[in-house]
Amino acid sequence: MKRTWVTFDKPDARSQLRGEDVRWAFHPTTRNLGNLVRNLFLAVRLVPRMRPDVVVSSGAGVALPFFVLARLLRIPTVYVEVFDRIDSRTLTGRLCRPLSTKFLVQWPEQQELYRGSTLIGPLL
Repeated sequence: MKRTWVTFDKPDARSQLRGEDVRWAFHPTTRNLGNLVRNLFLAVRLVPRMRPDVVVSSGAGVALPFFVLARLLRIPTVYVEVFDRIDSRTLTGRLCRPLSTKFLVQWPEQQELYRGSTLIGPLL
C-alpha cells in the first residue's frame, strides 16, 4: 500500500517516519494565516498530482487545506478527533467536520459533541 505523510518537520516525526514518503508542512499552524496559506499551496501541489484514494487527518491546522482540496476533487476524507479533548470541540474538528466523509471520535463524550460521528475508541 502506497502512502504519503504530510506532517511537521520535528524530531519525533523524523524518527517515527524514517523510510516513509514524507512531505513537510509549514508550522506553527495555530491561528497562523500565513502558514495556512502555505499549506494550501502545498495541498494544491500534492493532492492533484498524487490523487490519493483517501485523505486522513488526526488534526492540527494542516488538515483544513488538504480537506478543502480533497473535497473539491471528490476524494473521500476521514478525520480522527484528538484523544485529549473530550469536553469541547476543537477548532480543527469544527472546521473539518463539514468537509469529512467520515468523522471518527475516540470517546463517547466526543460523539455527543459531533453529530453523525463514529466512535472508534482510544487509539493510544
